[in-house]
Amino acid sequence: MKPYKKMSVEELREEHAKLLGMYDEAKKKGLKLDMSRGKPGKEQLELSMGMMDALTNVELTCEQGVDCRNYGVLEGINEAKRLLSAMIECPIENIIIYGNSSLNVMYDTISRSMTHGVMGSTPWMKLDKIKFLCPAPGYDRHFAITEFFGIEMITVPMTSKGPDMDIVERLVSEDASIKGIWCVPKYSNPQGITYSDDTVRRFARLKPAAKDFRIFWDNAYGIHHLYEDDQDYLIEILAECEKAGNPDMVYKFCSTSKVTFPGSGIAAIASSEGNLKYIRKQMSIQTIGYDKINQLRHTRFFKNFDGMVEHMKKHAAILRPKFEAVLNMLEEELGELDIATWTKPKGGYFIALDTMDGCARKVVAMCKDAGVIMTNAGATFPYGIDPKDTNIRIAPTFPSTEELIEACKIFILCVKLVSVEKLLDK
Repeated sequence: MKPYKKMSVEELREEHAKLLGMYDEAKKKGLKLDMSRGKPGKEQLELSMGMMDALTNVELTCEQGVDCRNYGVLEGINEAKRLLSAMIECPIENIIIYGNSSLNVMYDTISRSMTHGVMGSTPWMKLDKIKFLCPAPGYDRHFAITEFFGIEMITVPMTSKGPDMDIVERLVSEDASIKGIWCVPKYSNPQGITYSDDTVRRFARLKPAAKDFRIFWDNAYGIHHLYEDDQDYLIEILAECEKAGNPDMVYKFCSTSKVTFPGSGIAAIASSEGNLKYIRKQMSIQTIGYDKINQLRHTRFFKNFDGMVEHMKKHAAILRPKFEAVLNMLEEELGELDIATWTKPKGGYFIALDTMDGCARKVVAMCKDAGVIMTNAGATFPYGIDPKDTNIRIAPTFPSTEELIEACKIFILCVKLVSVEKLLDK
């Protein structure tokens, strides 16, 4: 089909009338479809049901000799530390197991920095100004945490290799009020980008003006590959920081939320011994120990990291057809129209689509009116403001394949309709 931008005004009007008729028919269907959040689908949740029997009629004592039904083992049982340290490729001594949510660990880490500082530094709440760098498009819940604490957010553009490191290096070296940066380094939310080796090494070699600057490295999708034979590779940030003489500069977060059961997984932080010393002090006040039974349940179910890898192949078998269905539809329906671009991730949970300037919010609103709920346009930017109003996050994981295809038809129709109206300046 001829690209919309090359159509005459009359051709655009004819296309608009056709699309508007299709949209009116779609609204009459009374659909209720949801592509707003990156949740595992029911079929994925079924993969972990064996965990429910993993502790039946077995010994509940961990390697440290503690009964997991009782108090104790503040930092997590060795079995769980070994499993998650393998998952995020760091030494077991650099990891602490928390509760069920990595988002909660990140919130705690910001909160602790606000009230008690970082390794003896002035508590952030006592400083006149605190700033955070926010690569965007990015994870809306990261931005929500910093906004909640009143931290000023500075948008850093994402490139195909990760955040624009020229901007990151310049800002952190010049401004001591910049205390951190959010990162989703592998199969990023929402674009599915994996940071290049050079990007990771430049992070490790940063020379921040603030001694209490920290990289918040949320490796949420580290093992969430879609293809067994075509995977992105991410070099390990803790080792790179150690080599660069910046061992304390990074906090690394992970969880099994999209591996087993969201809300019932296990989460962890990995960092230097210096950072962990301060974290342990806070933890010893906050809790006597997190859910060791759940930690034991995970380790007995997977047995080792190889078991987790095999488990993730089952996830991929469910998700791959969904991602491919969306990407094929986008290519078939929008590929020749020159009105949108989109990412083609090899893993993770999202596809990011960019519309023509000034169209994303209207596309999402029209989808909603037709019964398809998308993530709010702008959510992938700090303060919910996409300056170009172009980015839309597509979450293919939760709906059934049939629902997903139906939702994509509506979404693509809305992209076309809003684009034609933009070109006609309606």
